[in-house]
Amino acid sequence: QVQLVESGGGLVQAGGSLRLSCAASESILSFNTMAWYRQAPGKLRESVAVLTSGGSTMYADSVKGRFTVSRDNSKGTVYLQMHGLKPEDTGVYSCNAVRASRAYWGQGTQVTVSS
Repeated sequence: QVQLVESGGGLVQAGGSLRLSCAASESILSFNTMAWYRQAPGKLRESVAVLTSGGSTMYADSVKGRFTVSRDNSKGTVYLQMHGLKPEDTGVYSCNAVRASRAYWGQGTQVTVSS
């Protein structure tokens, strides 16, 4: 069973930075995509950043230029570096991995941005 474990969330002031980590129990290169999603209170979960096995990245318009997704294959970890955080970035951030049309999720980590 694939396990994804997120860490790095917390409380930060607007304009601050955080780096989230997602450690996978299997080689991250075995997944077609790995992604970060977030869910704000009362809202649907949305995709924030996607990283393909080939290294391509895609971002939600709301985070372009502020967030960067990357990976360290040797550590089996995917990162989400977040700069210029805004109160609207508040939510539970979850790691997602897809392989052979099957999706795996982490438990999520809370990010709270105060104004």
